[in-house]
Amino acid sequence: MTQDELFKVLVAHCKEYGFIFPSSEIYDGLAAVYDYGQMGVQLKNNIKTYWWEAMTRLNENIVGIDSCIFMHPKTWVASGHVAAFNDPLIDNKDSKKRYRADVLIEDYLLKIEEKINKEVAKGRKRFGEAFDEEQFRATNPNVLREKAKYDEVHNRYVEAENKNDLAEYKQIILDCGIVCPISGTANWTDVRQFNLMFSTSLSNTGANDDKIYLRPETAQGIFVEYLNVQKTGRMKIPFGIAQIGKAFRNEIVARQFIFRMREFEQMEMEFFCKPGTEMEWFRKWKENRMKWHVNLGMGAENYRFHDHEKLAHYANAATDIEFNFPFGFKELEGIHSRTDFDLGNHQKLSGKKIQYFDPETGESYVPYCVETSIGVDRMCLAVLSHAYTVEQLEGGDSRVVMKIPAPLAPIKVAVLPLVKKDGLPEIAQKVVDELKYDFSYQYDEKDSIGKRYRRQDAIGTPFCVTIDHETVNDGCVTVRDRDTMTQERVKIEDLRALIDKKVSLNNLLRNL
Repeated sequence: MTQDELFKVLVAHCKEYGFIFPSSEIYDGLAAVYDYGQMGVQLKNNIKTYWWEAMTRLNENIVGIDSCIFMHPKTWVASGHVAAFNDPLIDNKDSKKRYRADVLIEDYLLKIEEKINKEVAKGRKRFGEAFDEEQFRATNPNVLREKAKYDEVHNRYVEAENKNDLAEYKQIILDCGIVCPISGTANWTDVRQFNLMFSTSLSNTGANDDKIYLRPETAQGIFVEYLNVQKTGRMKIPFGIAQIGKAFRNEIVARQFIFRMREFEQMEMEFFCKPGTEMEWFRKWKENRMKWHVNLGMGAENYRFHDHEKLAHYANAATDIEFNFPFGFKELEGIHSRTDFDLGNHQKLSGKKIQYFDPETGESYVPYCVETSIGVDRMCLAVLSHAYTVEQLEGGDSRVVMKIPAPLAPIKVAVLPLVKKDGLPEIAQKVVDELKYDFSYQYDEKDSIGKRYRRQDAIGTPFCVTIDHETVNDGCVTVRDRDTMTQERVKIEDLRALIDKKVSLNNLLRNL
């Protein structure tokens, strides 16, 4: 099964088992808009709780807020979004489809990388333990040829980005023979910029001065509330403000399921520090955020840093934490040193003094800021795509199991009476009453025990607790582990401690 095929199977699985649905599907849906089902919303909430607690509970100098989606239009002038929040778009004249020019080029470069990696994989298979990857990459003619092609295109692309040279974007696309995947032609329009913000009217008059935007990021809500939080919380530099909230971008090329959507959720933290110390904090937050990800146990090899070659208008340093999605390494979280751009611009445009008075030095200054920003939906996709596993079992059978990190699993435990008689459902209900205050659970008495196990595997439930006829006599239940499928007999009174050890969010936080 190819990665594309695997991804399609994952999308279908998410719908079938209540994780994610196409929004408004009875009306044929909306492109790049999705609803979270009963399993998906619990997964999403668990991810948000893990982030929120790691930020605000484990750091005494970070507090949280919840700002509004609607903000004064001048906010987006000060932030630079009105003038500079654009994507370079190109249309294919034959298919009438629109694409992001930068994405077309990046996908072309990714295909070259894949060719190189295939050559390396062949070399590793051929030479076995004697394989020297560094030497192979430096000497193999096929790798060197593809690397030269990659470097040439990449260097042109970076220069075009830095100069915002839209004509060069198109020329790269033409020179590389990049065609529309639908029409198969290279009959392209010129590249032009398109602003990504959604606009609406605050009142029903429709006058120009009523124009207001749906926020394209949550960060500006933090910046405009900086003074209120700093003063009311008696916060001393350095300190951070965290927020989880909805954001909206009119993505023309929204794609790859919930990876890029028009309505999405962000978890952002702005860390305010003294000018001149921002690079130290930038490095610390890079390390901190990578540790948060790796702590979930999804494999350190599936993450990497990607430093930005072209910086945003507000940044003096930026990096992405990329995750190995089914469609390759892509951005999962961004860490940016935003300098004093935001607070400085809001101070200038509003006419309000936005500064910090340092009581120890007696000086006032506009703080610098280091930002960490992660998409909740992308994080959900990372967890789901890594979790989806097809295992071959003895006897030729197979099972689909979602190996979601246990503290994030939507359902922590399933309680299953072996049969619907002989007093077993009554005992099972007592088990439910014992566990329901600590763990999300499902009670299921329909179908054979094997089918019930498979249903719980498919939604990622870490533990299944089976009540059988022996339970009546010995007060013990059978606990089945999702990942290993091993079973053990456990006394009912010991269940809570056994389950908590694996699924507790607090234990996960203790490892940070």
